[in-house]
Amino acid sequence: MVKIKRALVSVSDKTGLEEFVKVLDFFGIEILSTGGTAKLIQNLGVKVKKVSDFTGMQEMLGGRVKTLHPKIHGALLAVRNNPEHLNDAKEYGLEYIDLVVVNLYPFEQISQKSSVSLEEVIENIDIGGPAMLRSAAKNYKNVAVICNPQRYQEIISEIKIYNGAITPETCFQLAVEAFSRTTEYDQAIAVYLKDKMRGSRKNVLLPKTLNLKFNKVQDLRYGENPHQHAAFYRAISSKLNGISAAKQLHGKELSFNNIMDLDAVLNILRDFNQPLAVIVKHTNPCGAAIAENIGDAYAAALDCDPMSAFGSIVGTNRTIDKFCAKKMISSGFIECIFAPGYKQDALEILKSKKNVRLMQGDCSVSNLADYNELDFKRVLGGVLVQDKDSRILDLHALKTTTIKEPSKEQMESLLFAWSMVKHIKSNAIVLSRDTKLVGIGAGQMSRVDSVIIAINKAKQSVKGAVLASDAFFPKKDAIEQAADAGISAIIQPGGSIRDKEVIAAADKAGIAMVFTGTRHFKH
Repeated sequence: MVKIKRALVSVSDKTGLEEFVKVLDFFGIEILSTGGTAKLIQNLGVKVKKVSDFTGMQEMLGGRVKTLHPKIHGALLAVRNNPEHLNDAKEYGLEYIDLVVVNLYPFEQISQKSSVSLEEVIENIDIGGPAMLRSAAKNYKNVAVICNPQRYQEIISEIKIYNGAITPETCFQLAVEAFSRTTEYDQAIAVYLKDKMRGSRKNVLLPKTLNLKFNKVQDLRYGENPHQHAAFYRAISSKLNGISAAKQLHGKELSFNNIMDLDAVLNILRDFNQPLAVIVKHTNPCGAAIAENIGDAYAAALDCDPMSAFGSIVGTNRTIDKFCAKKMISSGFIECIFAPGYKQDALEILKSKKNVRLMQGDCSVSNLADYNELDFKRVLGGVLVQDKDSRILDLHALKTTTIKEPSKEQMESLLFAWSMVKHIKSNAIVLSRDTKLVGIGAGQMSRVDSVIIAINKAKQSVKGAVLASDAFFPKKDAIEQAADAGISAIIQPGGSIRDKEVIAAADKAGIAMVFTGTRHFKH
């Protein structure tokens, strides 16, 4: 048993502290404390000794140094049955501390605020707290350590049962939890600062070691298939308003595949300022359109491929109104809808479908220059890591390579198509008329097959439509297919050894072609 005679209590999160310190006081346990925690305990009418009186040294550097003192860490680290430690304790006047109750500055919460300065974040890096947790946890056979307020009731029960003592088993469990917490805390700091470094410097190498930490959001019924176990986790360092931050307003529990598709929807919505509706199946768009109002945008997106839209995930970057809700409810089976908001009458209409999942969250346009999250893909025995494909198209870098230049209207449609094609599995081709997709060819092993599929998927003639390709054309055959269908303009990265042949085919067909210089493969 670890008999508690003296406790050091210094916490940022004061949840449940009142009852806990009153129990300590009832059992005659001396309480040491600092700053705001000491004031709170004193106001409760509980006797408390300031750490500065215990160490004989005042706090300094604006509170940065409070507990970093040999009388604190010696009192925590001393092994009570070690003769050498006992002699040192006597020589240096160490008074043992048997219980440490510490939770840390709220670094994770502060660092995730959108408007916080680096200086404020740095000030919320706790130094003394983790040091005390680690010292106490290392000496768990003699010292109990609590870093989680949710543990208070359990410890109160033990103290009452064992007359002011805590069992060795509990002390070991608490030590493991303390080391886990300091590891999590240090990792959050390192990830935040690395993100800052990556955001301020170009061509920064990826780290030699990856330390990732995720907290479970929820268990899922199953994975991609019913025989697979699954859960959803959120990165502790994530500042993005992703699906894990969205609210579910109605409908069945989200599935693994729902979350995958919702993430695809959100990544598309973030790329557009104008009112956009997008329809996704298996993470690929099967329709998307921009319009003056969101209801018309949804109707135009649905018109691209209504058959594939059955059982889809729908997203909009504007509040859904009654007009839009009616169009959605009459268009067939929808699994999920994501929007930044819903009018009340729209909600009532959509809720008439009891199973449709209604999600609300932030889908504002990202400042992609600060979009520093990494993209991970698991492989057997390892993981591939890369920057997010967040490059913004430089309009000044666009190069018209054909005799014919695109008109203003064609250029608007080309830019819309280019913004969409990056979100489709390679080889990817999209056809667009105005700011509406009319045909999509996704995931084919040859680019010409993706062109043919996109043309065939279009319900109507594509004459006059424009085409976007996520990568260069290796041969002229795809251009000839596009020309036969009546495509009027093409946007693609360029960079093939046969670019001249491809450009000549476009010139022969009277097609305007623009090179972007940027590829958007997606596997």
